[in-house]
Amino acid sequence: MPDLLIRPVVRADHAQWLPLWEGYNLFYARVGPAAIPPEVTQTTWNRFLDTDEPVHALVAERDGTLVGLTHYLYHRSTWAYAPSCYLEDLFTAPAARGQGVGRALIEGVCAQARRAGSPRVYWQTHETNATAMRLYDQVGERSGFVVYRKPL
Repeated sequence: MPDLLIRPVVRADHAQWLPLWEGYNLFYARVGPAAIPPEVTQTTWNRFLDTDEPVHALVAERDGTLVGLTHYLYHRSTWAYAPSCYLEDLFTAPAARGQGVGRALIEGVCAQARRAGSPRVYWQTHETNATAMRLYDQVGERSGFVVYRKPL
């Protein structure tokens, strides 16, 4: 199997990043009325390329083709001096699943967070995402917290 490269996203990746992003949103049923508006997607993309933004993206590349993405951000915490790292999105192209792409992307975010002095990386997934949770149970620990939200 060809080598997998985990690297920060660059402007030239947009055409390959976008279908992965759309696949991620389709997986979480963000389609139809729940779809993310194109202008939000464009703003998100622009943030990745803005060095003043706390939002970042890594991609997994194999033989010049992007096969996965992850987005993460840093934020202040009331529990520590250093910023926490939230791994917000993680997606592997269906054809590349089961090949270590997700694990490599998580490790990539952890490496970036260590360099930034962050004391932890954390993430969440939907309770029905059993496939992802098998990986997450190997590379992280469940916090025991339940996420609540209230649309405004």
